[in-house]
Amino acid sequence: MMKYTLICSGSKGNSFYLEDDSTHILVDCGSSKKRILTGLHNFGADEKDLDAVLITHSHSDHIAAVSAFKDYPIYSPVELEDIDVFLVDADKSFTIETLRIMPIALSHDAGKTVGYVFDNGIERLLYMTDTGYLNEKYFSYLKGMDYIIIESNHDVEMLMKTHRPHYLKRRILDDEGHLNNEDCATILERIVTANTKYIWLAHLSQEANTPELALRTTVETLNRMGLENTIQVAAAEQFRALQKGGMDEEMDFGNYCATVCMESRF
Repeated sequence: MMKYTLICSGSKGNSFYLEDDSTHILVDCGSSKKRILTGLHNFGADEKDLDAVLITHSHSDHIAAVSAFKDYPIYSPVELEDIDVFLVDADKSFTIETLRIMPIALSHDAGKTVGYVFDNGIERLLYMTDTGYLNEKYFSYLKGMDYIIIESNHDVEMLMKTHRPHYLKRRILDDEGHLNNEDCATILERIVTANTKYIWLAHLSQEANTPELALRTTVETLNRMGLENTIQVAAAEQFRALQKGGMDEEMDFGNYCATVCMESRF
């Protein structure tokens, strides 16, 4: 089975680690090297085992520490300054060890931006953050994912009440911005099936969202779908890791699962 940890997630830094059998992948390195390595070690992983580093896009909260990992193969949809990369294109899959990886095109104000689907022939995992919407063409391909890490960035009403300048609110709400809770839930409604086991809500705004709101929106949608006792949902915090597998083979859902979703296994 796939094991993975969301080391950090949000506007202050993003990093995700996935392992499958003999394959070890780091997706984004947008925090400090120390925090990322601590996250790996807490999960029972060793950076020396990394087979590759995958980048989703060029914003600093996703590449801040990339130079610290430049000795590993780095896959990216865009060139990175002073870093050798293997360029990836949306909808063109590639293989690293036991994993077939499909980049999917996202819509964000960072030039080319991708999410990744990981497939080991038995399970599939979607990692998708930083996008204003998801192209209709992907819904059938993504349907029935075993594991989903998806952005649920903001609550629209909360965002509009913040003291952020109008241009920034427009940027977040734009098609090249971020998914709000309702848009995230709408996508999940299209791709989740009874085969889906875990959903992690990622890249939550600390000012314009709460884990409770994000969870509630997703939980209500999944309840309407009539799924029963199959899906566990958790909301990521900025610097508190979520884990599936790892040191103790248990799942750490952090502070924000008990209030909503631990009471609502579907």
